Parts: sequence; C-alpha cells; structure tokens
Amino acid sequence: QVQLVESGGRLVQAGDSLTLSCAASGRTFSTITMGWFRQAPGKEREFVATISASGGFKRYVDSVQGRFTISRDNAKNTVYLQMNSLKLEDTALYYCAARLSGWLSDVEADFGSWGQGTQVTVSS
Repeated sequence: QVQLVESGGRLVQAGDSLTLSCAASGRTFSTITMGWFRQAPGKEREFVATISASGGFKRYVDSVQGRFTISRDNAKNTVYLQMNSLKLEDTALYYCAARLSGWLSDVEADFGSWGQGTQVTVSS
C-alpha cells in the first residue's frame, strides 16, 4: 500500500496558477505510476493526468492539455500538478492516486491508493 497526502489547494482567481503536491510513503515511489483526478460538485470523479514511474511519459485529459503539467521528484517521493490559466470549470476536489503495477492509465479503477483530496476553487 501507499499512503498519499495532497496539499496546495486553495481559492484562486481565473487565470491564476497553482501547484498541487502529493507526498507518498509506504512503498518505493520510483516504481509507481501516479495520477491526478478531480471531482467537481455534483459530478463524477474524472481523470486529469498521469505520469510514469520514471517521469518520462505523461498523459492528460484534453481539457487541461497545454495548461496543466504533471511532474514528479522521486528523490522526494512527491508528485506535482502545475496548473496554469485556471478556469472556473477547474474548480474541484483534486485527488492524487497511485497505480502500484501497470503502465499509464486514465481509468480510476486501475489506481489502488488514493489521497484525501485537496480543494481548488477558481473564482471569477
């Protein structure tokens, strides 16, 4: 198992930038595919981004492509989500997730460990 703790969420204005962090513990972080998901009020949780264990491969949902960047620091056991040009529709509870075995995925069920989430609210 992997324990995940997200941080960095807060209230921002549209157009602002924000970086979320997710600290992992409990297993060799450098072997784990990581992902970010989000859940907006009244909606189902959706995939945002995923990154391979080495950090060399990434995938994004179309709605954030070009605005968000997922990265990781395996020496710090941390994965990040840099969010630029934030929009009102980016408002959501953002979750960090770990896929203990397997390649990149945008499927929620493929990720076995989840953090508690960090709230991002974008205002106009």
